[in-house]
Order: sequence, then C-alpha cells, then structure tokens
Amino acid sequence: MDLTVAIPSRGRNGLLMRLLDALTNQPISHHRFEVLVGLDGENSPASHPRARFLELPQQGPAATRNALIEQAQGDVIIFLNDDVIPEPDLLEHHIRAHEELQSNDLVLGSAPWVIREDDSLFDRLIRETSLVFFYDAMNEDERSRDWGFRHAWTLNLSLRTEFARQVRFEERLPRAMFEDLEWGYRLAESFGSRVLYRPEAVVTHDHRYTPGGYLVRERQLGAQALALAAINPLCANEVFRREVRDPEFIRECKRMNAKESEVAFVLEREFDDLARRSPESESDIRALYQRFLPLKRFWWRQGLVEEAIRVGLISTLAA
Repeated sequence: MDLTVAIPSRGRNGLLMRLLDALTNQPISHHRFEVLVGLDGENSPASHPRARFLELPQQGPAATRNALIEQAQGDVIIFLNDDVIPEPDLLEHHIRAHEELQSNDLVLGSAPWVIREDDSLFDRLIRETSLVFFYDAMNEDERSRDWGFRHAWTLNLSLRTEFARQVRFEERLPRAMFEDLEWGYRLAESFGSRVLYRPEAVVTHDHRYTPGGYLVRERQLGAQALALAAINPLCANEVFRREVRDPEFIRECKRMNAKESEVAFVLEREFDDLARRSPESESDIRALYQRFLPLKRFWWRQGLVEEAIRVGLISTLAA
C-alpha cells in the first residue's frame, strides 16, 4: 500500500465527514491508500465506508497521531487536519513527491484559507500574513530548499512511515501547539530530515479565527512555550532564540507588559474592529500586520508570565 492518511479528530464530525467524502473522490485507486481516523475522546460515534476509526481516550493530537502511526500500513503517511478540504489530486502529489525525494524527507503541501462570503479585513490579515502560518513568506520556486522544522505543520504533511515509527510525537505537549515542530526538530536531529514545500499538494483550510480567539491562541502559545522548553530545551532555544524559562527573561516580559498595557488595550480595540471591516478597506496588508505585531507579542508574553507564576518559576510579586 502506498499511503496512509492519518487524521486526528475531536468533536468536529461534520467537518470530518466532509473530508472523508473528499478523500473518497481522489482519483487514485482505493487499494493504494487507506484512511485512519483517531477519535480523541468525546466524539459522537462516527462511521464512514472509506475510513477506519480508532476510538481513543482524550489525550491530545500528539498521542492520537502516535496511535495512528502504530496502525498505519502505507509506505508513506500523510497527516491532515480534520478541517481541511483536499484537492482531487492531493494524494497523488504526495506519493509522487516521495518517489522523487530522499527517503527521510518531509513533504509540506499548501493550505490556503477558505474565503467566505462575509469575508472581512481580519480574515484577509490571517490569510495573507504570518499571523498563524508562514506560507506568505515561502517561495514556491525554491523546491530544493529545506524550510526547516519550524514548517513541519501537520495540517498537510507527509513522510515515510518508517521514520514516523522511529520518532514519535511528544505526548507531554497535549495542545495542538509546538508538538509538530518539536517532532520535526527531532526528525531533523536524528535523520537529517528536510521539510520540502510542494505547493501543488493543496488542501483548503476551513478554520476561521475571530480577533478574540486569535489572542487567546497567542496567550496559550506563551504558556505552552514553557512546556516545550522544559521537555526539549534545545528545540525551544531554536524556536524562540532565548531561554524562555529563565526567570530574568520572564520578569522582563512582565515589566514590558506592565509598561505596554495601555497601548495593548488601544490596539486590541482596533484589532477587534477588523472583523467588521471589508477586506478592501486596507490596501497595505503588510503595514497592518506590522501594526498589530506588538499586540501579538503582548498576549504571548502574558501567557508566558501567567504560566510561569502558576508553575512557580517566578512569584506574583516579581517586578
């Protein structure tokens, strides 16, 4: 069998069924691929004629992917989010890429965001900048470039199953935050695995952020940064370019947020207003991105500081 499609899912059965229907319509022969779905706890019972389901306790996407790797029968395994819509030739492009590349390479496909009828300026900001992913900065013509472990995003990513079995996802990172990058880091360290971009392998990503939800995500990323640094400090140092568990760094983050709180309050009101503005109301989207980077960093630091206090790295009295 050429390929295993591995999909972790929790509580989004409508999106999941849409994905499974789309995979059924892939033109390659069905005997060439299998579809495995890991239900990460609290799912309604699910079934689909083209998929095999693993009912698992709720442990997070890392543990769910590890369970799927155990069951995979394909030579190549492709990880997909349950909220993506694959193009009809997605699987063929991943299979073909691995026929041409080194056996230890990872293949990253593209994942443009869904454009909705009530599209907003905020949707456009997410879509066209690096607020979430860095696709906007990736040159499609650099086919031999190793984009590195920071681009090992498992919403549309494949590798040979033999390597996935040797380097498992870190289950002590329970959120869908950094667990894929940390895994990609260890693959690169163990096997020299490259992340190569193949933009022709396309899924559309149907995940809509609100401004408030996005800032909650940044806060959670700050908190999860400490967990990453505790589990794999070398990886964390590569990601953040500093030791994020250093109490002096954490205290400096606390001081910066105290100093910038009024500016952040003003920026947050402007940020929220983007969801009510038309996408054509701003021509320079890069300038808009730069304007709100301080707000992004403010909430990342806030999450870091709150988590550091919770786990006792600094006290609530730290200046």
